[in-house]
Amino acid sequence: MNYDVVILAAGQGKRMKAGRNKLFIELKDAPVIIHTLRVFDSHRPCRKIILVINEHDHEDFQVLLKQHSFDTAIEVVKGGDERQHSVYEGLKTIRQENIVLVHDGARPFVKHKQIDKLIETAEQTGAAILAVPVKDTIKRVQGSEVTETIERSSLWAVQTPQAFRLSLLMEAHREAERKGFLGTDDASLVEELEGAYVSVVEGDYTNIKLTTPDDLIAAEAIMRAESGNEYV
Repeated sequence: MNYDVVILAAGQGKRMKAGRNKLFIELKDAPVIIHTLRVFDSHRPCRKIILVINEHDHEDFQVLLKQHSFDTAIEVVKGGDERQHSVYEGLKTIRQENIVLVHDGARPFVKHKQIDKLIETAEQTGAAILAVPVKDTIKRVQGSEVTETIERSSLWAVQTPQAFRLSLLMEAHREAERKGFLGTDDASLVEELEGAYVSVVEGDYTNIKLTTPDDLIAAEAIMRAESGNEYV
């Protein structure tokens, strides 16, 4: 089944300490955002890419998109004040009921097989997320004092993309707007709807989000290991 994808590229990336949008940082032969766009551009079921940006970066993104060729239609949309608002602005541009994916522009290593499984699951259940089991021991801390060691067998670290039936996700965003609810991801908005639930599809630990300078070191190692096999 074909799908549309909303790619979020409006964040400032302050923790990266790059002094600019972290998605413009060069990785190997291209900026981070170009690597992310290539994942979906090379995936045949992808019908359209909605790239949500900060208006201050508009000219820079236009230059990048002209420098790199893509076969998939890309629509550039101005984002909102919060991540949630940016997603909503992207969703408003989709006119056809479809499966829609929401993805972080700073995750350039998601694989086609993961996207395929995610879409298949979302078609069946309405909502599905990629996640991986937590490997580390997790402790709750207040100040500098450990207050609890949390059983990790049921804990999963959530990734993107997340996949939804468009009508379900739009309903979740409208309801969140009505209630003034601000979620940490789109799945959390769907979880607030009565009768809706979110399925989990196991992802891959290489599907990292580039957030801090240390992540760039990991990204270079992933690219070396996956050379010639980036998307499968």
